[in-house]
Amino acid sequence: MRRSSGAVGVGVIGAGVISSQYLRNLTAFPDLDVLFVADINEARARDRAAAFGVPRSGSVGELLAHDGIEIVVNLTIPLAHVDVALRALAAGKHIWNEKPIALDRKSGRELLDAARGAGLRVGTAPDTFLGPGIQTSRRLIEAGVIGTPLTALTLMQGPGPESWHPDPDFLYQDGAGPLFDIGPYYLTALVQLFGPISRVMAVGSQAKAVRTIGSGPRAGQQFQVTVPTHVSAILEFAAGQTAQSMFTFDSMLRRKQFEVAGVEGTLAIPDPNTFTGEVVIHRSGGETTTVLPVEFTSTRGIGVVELARAIRAGQAERASGELAYHVLDVMISTSEASDRGAPVEVASTVEPTPALPEDWDPLARTL
Repeated sequence: MRRSSGAVGVGVIGAGVISSQYLRNLTAFPDLDVLFVADINEARARDRAAAFGVPRSGSVGELLAHDGIEIVVNLTIPLAHVDVALRALAAGKHIWNEKPIALDRKSGRELLDAARGAGLRVGTAPDTFLGPGIQTSRRLIEAGVIGTPLTALTLMQGPGPESWHPDPDFLYQDGAGPLFDIGPYYLTALVQLFGPISRVMAVGSQAKAVRTIGSGPRAGQQFQVTVPTHVSAILEFAAGQTAQSMFTFDSMLRRKQFEVAGVEGTLAIPDPNTFTGEVVIHRSGGETTTVLPVEFTSTRGIGVVELARAIRAGQAERASGELAYHVLDVMISTSEASDRGAPVEVASTVEPTPALPEDWDPLARTL
């Protein structure tokens, strides 16, 4: 039976690579009670549950039938995100979806409409923007330390994940590639800082049609690449700012960069695919100031805590499905702009939620 107070019951669907990081954190948060791990491969689910002290494991159906589970953490591959989430909603569970929320606008909207109709929540990764790195950057911008923010530059370049990921195929298929796999971190952070994106222009390319797995039991196997592996975009925001963003798996030079320039200075922001890191303020005359956000050891999964607390408080969650849908719309619009060779208007919009309190702590017991 669903609880009205106390720790929120959680079930995890998907026992792949990322589940270890999630489970390490989810089981450490006092406001969550992780009760079940499910996977198509039930042996893998059993191993994950045992590794992190989760009491039960088994099939997706068994997890959805568990009365104590209030939030389903959906860590399946992108192609399965919507189907699994809809099943969870039909079972009366709130959803935390790994990114992207969906692969197309229609199914993304169907998911949000189903949740609204059932009176349930959809929270969605990335939750990195809830970490001190982006939250501190946001507070500094809102405090006016660089004056009115005008432009941003973001870069994520590297050779791709096939050298270290044991099963990288899906990262080069529909719903992934550098735009859909890495883009959500940067685009979500940009929306938090500048507000909704209204128009995009873009170009894309693909360096190799076939890639080779470099590690793990499948090392040496080749797989097909079906999406662009380099995307460059110009983003226009409803409030008038602009940003240039590049996402590529085609560079042997690894580089990550996130800068916001205002009329009185420039802010160097930590990698939005991490949760913390130093923030550097650059002012005229070469003056720099480094701000070290509060120490923060928790990583992926803090959005589930924030969602759980929002459910108990009857408040809006910050890593919301509407935010994720807008980012999805922006990514699809970026792909369309690249294919057409022309700008694309972004139809959706979203209002950024307030910054977290400076003393917000996912490891605190609040419920």
